[in-house]
Amino acid sequence: MFGNSRAVSSNQSGIHEALEGVVRRHLHCPWQAPLADHDRRAFEQAREWLEKRGGQRPLWLDSGCGTGRSTVMLARRHPEALVLGLDQSASRLERGHGRFAPLPDNVLLLRTDCAGFWRLAQTAGWRPERHYLLYPNPWPKSAHLKRRWHGHPVFPHLLALGGTLLLRSNWQLYVQEMAAALALAGYPANVAGISIDDDGPAAALTDFEEKYARSGHPLWQLTAGLDTRSGAQ
Repeated sequence: MFGNSRAVSSNQSGIHEALEGVVRRHLHCPWQAPLADHDRRAFEQAREWLEKRGGQRPLWLDSGCGTGRSTVMLARRHPEALVLGLDQSASRLERGHGRFAPLPDNVLLLRTDCAGFWRLAQTAGWRPERHYLLYPNPWPKSAHLKRRWHGHPVFPHLLALGGTLLLRSNWQLYVQEMAAALALAGYPANVAGISIDDDGPAAALTDFEEKYARSGHPLWQLTAGLDTRSGAQ
């Protein structure tokens, strides 16, 4: 893995001035967009997979998993959990199936749009124990606030799933902005720098983390508990 990645470049120097208004609007106006049939099929596949493995094991979501490196690593470290890796790219998931074959029995890599899947999971009453968002933010331009998860209308559905949310990125502002959005919804978050080692508990979970660490980029992690609300502002 090469260590020549450029640092994030953005025309935004601080938390977006429109963040509070966007988040409050989404919190008070439920998203009514139609759900896609392919997301319904993916959710049904996941539901059947979980049922076959029993309903007592904790569920972890790895949203935007890419080739599934993080999904597989988490599943191997925690065989007691059932880990769903979600990604919209069929080609990335196919590479993952080849790269990590055979997949652990407690892993399912699933092609789906995360926003649609989260809504279906919430409606079904799913309560994942952990929810990982490890894909670094691909929308650094100020004009793209609403494409970031905390600026997207699906944000309240993400919150409603509960559990422990873990987000990582090499763009500190993105992590801080998520923390600010969570605070607006009444959920305190912890943001801290993280160190990546070649192996062991601090090993990179994703190819991005490995590449950025080797490029000398600082890496950041947000952790927030979504089961207890401190009170919306």
